[in-house]
Amino acid sequence: MAKKGKEKNTKNKAKHSKLMDRKKNKLRIEKELHKERLKAIVKKSQENQSNS
Repeated sequence: MAKKGKEKNTKNKAKHSKLMDRKKNKLRIEKELHKERLKAIVKKSQENQSNS
């Protein structure tokens, strides 16, 4: 038989999934920023080498 009454642990699961989504988005954004910085550094070094 199924339990009657309030469902157990639904608020906690929703909160946890919200926090995990936030963490994943933060990591994804940081990864993209890191790639952009590296591209800028490589581009700048190539310009300096071509000018020298």
